[in-house]
Amino acid sequence: MTSQTTVGSTSLSKEPGPAPVPPSGLRGHPWLTLFAVAIGVMMVTLDGTIVAVANPAIQKDLGASLADVQWITNGYLLALAVSLITAGKLGDRFGHRQTFLIGIAGFAVSSAAIGISGSVELVIGFRVAQGLFGALLMPAALGLLRATFPAEKLNMAIGIWGMVIGASTAAGPIVGGLLVEHVSWQSVFFINVPVGVIALVFGLVILVDHRAENAPRSFDVLGVLLLSGAMFSLIWALIKAAEWGWGDSRTALFLALSVLCFGLFALWEARVGEPLIPLGMFRSLPLSAGTVLMVLMAFAFMGGLFFVTFYLQNVHGMSPVDSGLHLLPLTGMMIVGSPLAGAAITKVGPRVPLVAGMVATAVACFGMARLTAGTGTLTMSLWFALLGLGLAPVMVGATEVIVGNAPLELSGVAGGLQQAAMQVGGSLGTAVLGAVMAGTVSDSFGDNWAGAGLPPLTPEQAELAEKGVQVGIAPVPPQAPEPVVRAITGVAHDTFVSGMSTAFTVAGVVAVLAAIVACFTKRGEHAAAGAGAAHI
Repeated sequence: MTSQTTVGSTSLSKEPGPAPVPPSGLRGHPWLTLFAVAIGVMMVTLDGTIVAVANPAIQKDLGASLADVQWITNGYLLALAVSLITAGKLGDRFGHRQTFLIGIAGFAVSSAAIGISGSVELVIGFRVAQGLFGALLMPAALGLLRATFPAEKLNMAIGIWGMVIGASTAAGPIVGGLLVEHVSWQSVFFINVPVGVIALVFGLVILVDHRAENAPRSFDVLGVLLLSGAMFSLIWALIKAAEWGWGDSRTALFLALSVLCFGLFALWEARVGEPLIPLGMFRSLPLSAGTVLMVLMAFAFMGGLFFVTFYLQNVHGMSPVDSGLHLLPLTGMMIVGSPLAGAAITKVGPRVPLVAGMVATAVACFGMARLTAGTGTLTMSLWFALLGLGLAPVMVGATEVIVGNAPLELSGVAGGLQQAAMQVGGSLGTAVLGAVMAGTVSDSFGDNWAGAGLPPLTPEQAELAEKGVQVGIAPVPPQAPEPVVRAITGVAHDTFVSGMSTAFTVAGVVAVLAAIVACFTKRGEHAAAGAGAAHI
């Protein structure tokens, strides 16, 4: 007898679907589908790190302010985070192939538009468009993999998908540095055009749409508005907390608006016939645990990595390209470890690899808390490699737990949920660990400055100096004597490293909590239904 689970007003069967439909030639072939999807995912993830290298050149060429440059990143992040779950629902409703191809085309066109923009306002506007189209693409990619691959091969596919993300993330600073240095900042965006064309051609030739029999037939407009408002308010508060302060009324207002919108969203979803996110999804303890795990993992990883780039460039004096090369042990282990993690999860299930991965991540965070201004490359590389090795099974396993424990007709929503959890976790980690860094620097900078025998600073000078030290910059005045330069540099770097150590210690504690959460995960209950979906 078939067991039924009611989610919202939809009756969801846990019984596996029919036998997979054999692919006909190129179209619908699982591994070719993975290849086509990977090209599009590579374009988006490469763009996530490549643009940071171009920001200084954009600022100089277009005469942008610091706030303008921040909006180049924040506009993209907000658009992406706000629309991920809605974009996943669009894929469930209208087909993941269509939304994936629209996302690819729109992302490439938006990139070309940025390259020919003559003002920073246009750059920001088209970066927002990039975020919206990127949101269409990412959940659709996971939905296509879920629907195409049989259960016993899904983890390996997600592992290779994670490998592509790791490789393109690693390549971003290196490729971006080379393009900005030898071509122009516009080439950082123009590179997406040929990649997008290739992805679009392969997508048109290879991808086959899959639609569950009980796919949603309507669209929850009010749910979209409430969830978008909640996500915008939350991410905006996290972005601005460093500037406004956590105790500022504006930060509190946006956090309160987020809580209010989330509350209204939950009430509405319990009443509407076809909700945007059926709340019954979260009755699955593994799915809920996987979502929380993704938030905690991104908190520790992205929040900690934020300071590593400043540590390499401002404390060790590396160029962006050199700092990217020094991070290769981290991303390299993610590249190597992701498919291996997929194989291990297929064999033993996700729980043990996820717990082991978060324990390794915690050990790496505590190890990086011991870095000093004089730590050598070998020691750094060992901790970076351990971090990458720990993150690989978490990226793969948590994704499988979330997507595999959701019914097929909600695979797009589940993919959007996975991506949104990463965005929220990364933003939260950067904001909270940034506040930890700022607090540590504020507490110790004055004493360290006085202890070095340097002349007293006025309150205004001290505040300005602390802001520089928070990112590892030594506040050295022009024409300062060499002994003074060495003393100020030593104080600044030691203070920064002290703050980074505290931040990584907090990240390590969060990773330990994530390891505990990982104990509640298990293999996806609905994964076997994927490859049996109907072709459209």
